[in-house]
Amino acid sequence: MKRRSLFALCLGALAASLLGQPAVAAQTLTVGLIPAEDSQAMLENSKAVIDSLQKQLGMPVKPFIATDYNGIIEALRSKKLDVAYLGPFSYVLATSVANVEAFSVAETKKSGKSYYKSLIITRKDSGIQNLEQLKGRTMAFVDPSSASGHLFPSAGLHKLNIDPNKYFSRVIFSGSHDASILAVANKKVDAAAVADRILAAAVAKGVVQQSDLNVVWTSPDIPESPMVWRKDLDPALKQKIAAAFASIKDVQWGDQGVLNGFLTTNDAAYNVVRDTAKILNLDLKAMK
Repeated sequence: MKRRSLFALCLGALAASLLGQPAVAAQTLTVGLIPAEDSQAMLENSKAVIDSLQKQLGMPVKPFIATDYNGIIEALRSKKLDVAYLGPFSYVLATSVANVEAFSVAETKKSGKSYYKSLIITRKDSGIQNLEQLKGRTMAFVDPSSASGHLFPSAGLHKLNIDPNKYFSRVIFSGSHDASILAVANKKVDAAAVADRILAAAVAKGVVQQSDLNVVWTSPDIPESPMVWRKDLDPALKQKIAAAFASIKDVQWGDQGVLNGFLTTNDAAYNVVRDTAKILNLDLKAMK
């Protein structure tokens, strides 16, 4: 009898405890976006993907755009973001300081591929038609953590025994590919390193005319910017996130245009980026 009373008492206490607990708030998935374009444009062009994710996951999805690549990396490291869209090099940087991994990569209808290139562009009316003629001129890179806007062109120049810090009269970091393109178009700098697809988007929008520009250097293929997640997310949630991205098709995605879809990728796909960083003797951890 005493055992029954004790058992009943325990059940009653447990029920009271459960009933007294507040309801668990609906989980929100936070998604970080790199500032490849103007922040507002990036947000607007990513809306269809964010909306699709929200519908597929059945949970709120909150986008976040930082002022630079390091802002996204720090937010991942401090667990303020669950998923993020990173540039290839900023992803490699992130893996050196945060517990993250690449899981998906976009393929667009326009390119039909999951890689792109870096270009160094000049104005035609400047008379600059090759790298040799850029000596002593001004140069714009995008961000120290940008693959196509800094890492790959810098490594390409070093292979030609060109040290950007000595070769150019002035080097600036513009903060975005769009800003670099405009800096060349508006004669603020003589040359800039930008992603081919972002330049193509600027031409399509009428921001610049392709006929007004020269391409004086082109990089090897660069793996596309990946979607990454924190490794410590719940495995069931990661499975849902991967399936949700795989189902997204025929919508606008940032500067990349309309999507064919998101393809599966992994960390090893970005070893080419790590190898390129070695050419510059970069200490990845020291850069954060």
